Amino acid sequence: MLLLHHLENSRSQRIAWALEVLKLEYEVKVYQRTSGNTAPESLKRVHPLGHAPVLQDEELTIAESGAILEFLADEYDTSNQLRPVDKIALRKYRYWLHFAEGSFMPLLVMMLVFRKIPTQPMPFFVKPIAKSLCNKVIDSFIMPRLEDVLALVEKHLQANEWFAGEARSAADMQMSFPLLAMRSVSAMDQYPSIERWLQTIRKDSDYQHAVERVGEFKAF
Repeated sequence: MLLLHHLENSRSQRIAWALEVLKLEYEVKVYQRTSGNTAPESLKRVHPLGHAPVLQDEELTIAESGAILEFLADEYDTSNQLRPVDKIALRKYRYWLHFAEGSFMPLLVMMLVFRKIPTQPMPFFVKPIAKSLCNKVIDSFIMPRLEDVLALVEKHLQANEWFAGEARSAADMQMSFPLLAMRSVSAMDQYPSIERWLQTIRKDSDYQHAVERVGEFKAF
């Protein structure tokens, strides 16, 4: 039996979505965040870094969303539902699979952190200074780069229904989290193709089942 270790309000929905697509039986172990929105120490008994998602398959423990998706494609995807076989589609699949965590998520995490800092306990006279500095970092450094990322994604989705090839793949699953997270903290009206894609995945029955199991991301 596959066991998905899921930290509430985290990236695990991507893995649950893949498991639902493959019609695999799996259990979910849910970990609640601490009062500081961090992972509990108990997750470190599963993986030394205390990260989620983590997938256990018998004695094998795998962390990192991309690595888990690749493992599922290697071991369980007998009908190529996660990874395309067409050479051009496969190239796109690999690009977007790595783009999600390599180019998109670091900026998104930075934005979430800098949005959170001014809400933390601090002397009242420091709070406006902290808020001003954080807003300057977001406005002058983070958002321009995120806008470049979103423009690139929008351009791709203008010409393509999915991220890799003619059908849904693990590239879409990997990209779902940063796009859903971005949408939860910023208006996306200027990106109609991204909005169309988000509406499409939300109507996907396997995605809906995954959300029922692990929930959907909500901004902190």
